[in-house]
Amino acid sequence: MNVLLVMTDQQRGDCLSCAGHPVVQTPALDRLAEEGARFTSAYTACPICIAARRTFMTGRKPANQGVVFNYDTYLEGPTLPGVLAENGYHCHLSGKLHLWPLRKLYGFHSMDLADGPGSQDNLATNDHARYLARHGVLLDDAARAHGVSGNSWHARPWHLPEHMHPTAWCVSQAIDFLDRRDPTKPFFLNVGLFHPHPPCTPPEFYYRRYLDLDIPESVESDWSQLYEASRPGFPLNMAGASRFKGLPEMLRQFRAAYYASIAYIDDQLQRLLQLIPEDTLVMFTSDHGEMAGDHQFFGKLVPYEPSARVPLIIRPPRSMNLPGGQVIDTAVELMDLMPTVLDAAGAPIPETVDGLSLMGLLRGQALEREYLHGECSRISGLGSGIQYLTDGREKYVWWPGYGTEQLFDLERDPLEAVDLAGEPDARDRLQTWRRRLVKELEGRPEGFVKEGVLQTLGGPTPYCLPGYEAPGDAPGPLHRDDPPTGFASHPPIGSRGAQERLRA
Repeated sequence: MNVLLVMTDQQRGDCLSCAGHPVVQTPALDRLAEEGARFTSAYTACPICIAARRTFMTGRKPANQGVVFNYDTYLEGPTLPGVLAENGYHCHLSGKLHLWPLRKLYGFHSMDLADGPGSQDNLATNDHARYLARHGVLLDDAARAHGVSGNSWHARPWHLPEHMHPTAWCVSQAIDFLDRRDPTKPFFLNVGLFHPHPPCTPPEFYYRRYLDLDIPESVESDWSQLYEASRPGFPLNMAGASRFKGLPEMLRQFRAAYYASIAYIDDQLQRLLQLIPEDTLVMFTSDHGEMAGDHQFFGKLVPYEPSARVPLIIRPPRSMNLPGGQVIDTAVELMDLMPTVLDAAGAPIPETVDGLSLMGLLRGQALEREYLHGECSRISGLGSGIQYLTDGREKYVWWPGYGTEQLFDLERDPLEAVDLAGEPDARDRLQTWRRRLVKELEGRPEGFVKEGVLQTLGGPTPYCLPGYEAPGDAPGPLHRDDPPTGFASHPPIGSRGAQERLRA
């Protein structure tokens, strides 16, 4: 059995036409879902690139792989491609890996590496930049000569011929691997597509198509209302997450380009999907989502559905005789992908893995897990990190920097428009979720819990846990000062109920 695992970057879980999105068109992915299974409650345990990808590559929780933000340091222990290589697979990466040091194989036999539209000066570590240079594109910073920065809410069409777009290049390199792979071995092909992560610069045909459509407006809610009116002048680089209310036309342009990037990915994946052998397990997901203006947030990092929930489709090979068209609402997470692939391939699952195989769910069995735990050490400019728990039906959010909490009923309120944490009848449910979070965080060096009570920390926490510092880096302070930035001091988010230090 072969394995194709496609991971986009920053794609929301609702941005599939088979998930009912009113605008996005993803016919190739819809076909995969019809032939396999779509997971409606798939999450990332840390909604930012490096931490999410370390979790995916190791099957370990963020705290157990050591990094809870974007932070470059070594990744130790068994990896998904490493275990597959040990069990006879020919393993190749095409596109984004976003691990350090660059060019370390981490179990892959080969890679066409491009973590993003990188600098033209970075030819040693960016094969897409090398490709552009070899084909005579000699602009300074050629892949970003359009002028849109790497975490921007600004958008415009791609500035070079379509076949030079990072998405087309990545898929072409994957097809090239299929042509020259070892035919005596099964393959593991990991396609890491950089988009729809900003810069949102799809080919002009796709951008124009979506500009002509009725783009959904962003979600507003009482708990997230910070700015009453739109205003210009906010920074063009979001640096992970930003709170602001964009000008309506700029927001529309961004969303059109974001949806267009997803549609372009879908068309390019069709090139690849028609070439893979029939005996291939296909998995499609993303590392985290994108707020895209919902609740006056842009970017990722935060625990809300547009940021933390990701698409997940698994299409088993026909030889497994599993039913197609399944829609599975069990809460699952990126750490589950490694054990799922290894289980399907008949390879041993290392004891270091925290995730669970999803193969049983595909066979109609239950998953023995009550809830998922997610976290991020800091939210840019907000003076806190986040902790969250969800079972796919409810979501509990704890802001340790503030000592505040939120509770959402995802079944009745999938847009998270109503924060229930301040409601009197939510007391018992909050206590249940607090106890669960205490269980997850007790003993952590950041000091999240003391004597069974969640603690207010007064600020964010370090990028990594002790012992995972990058070579040459001194251990960071327990709580780093991260004052709010921008045009307003951002007030704490959520109810003060948990700050009353109720015993868990």
